[in-house]
Amino acid sequence: MTTPGATSVEHLLRHPGVRRAPTERLTLLDCRNFLPRELCDDLIALIDKDRRPSTIADANGDDYFRTSETCDLSADEPAVQDLEDRLFALNGIDRAHGEPVQGQRYDVGQEFKGHTDYFEPQGADFEKYCGVAGNRTWTFMIYLNAVEAGGGTRFKVINKTVQPETGKLLCWDNRRPDGSLNAATLHHGMKVRKGVKYVITKWYREKPWG
Repeated sequence: MTTPGATSVEHLLRHPGVRRAPTERLTLLDCRNFLPRELCDDLIALIDKDRRPSTIADANGDDYFRTSETCDLSADEPAVQDLEDRLFALNGIDRAHGEPVQGQRYDVGQEFKGHTDYFEPQGADFEKYCGVAGNRTWTFMIYLNAVEAGGGTRFKVINKTVQPETGKLLCWDNRRPDGSLNAATLHHGMKVRKGVKYVITKWYREKPWG
């Protein structure tokens, strides 16, 4: 039985085209052509309009840990509403538990070094980021375009790298089946070697957002 801020593999696999990665270390799934190209183009335009340098809760003193650009996309935008509807149809997660949709842009040489999406309970800023809505449960990430070279998402623990494809969705549970945080979800947004990479990320929380 899932909590309001989570979904299940069984629920996700009902959607046509969803596949589960063959590993027991983490729950990782993908779906090619989850978004149509036209919607991807609309979301890219929104990212380009409002992008700013990305930040991170704890970069461990590395100024080059996350070098991409990012933006929060307005829930009032028709393209964002379309995206949210598609995600709800896929995962069935109570919308109140979702963070605002975030867009990211990676130019040549930009990356997001190996990290997990959840917040460490012993971290100095845990209360700041998780005091109201709790920790992150599921991550849903969508590539909005193909990249000429580089830009893959590497899961080091299972030695798997996913390459960007227009409209391809990648999602994972940030926790183990027993509810504990899963360090095997460590992933690296690898450097773009040629072209520009655009990504949408939607995170869900244990409690309602805000």
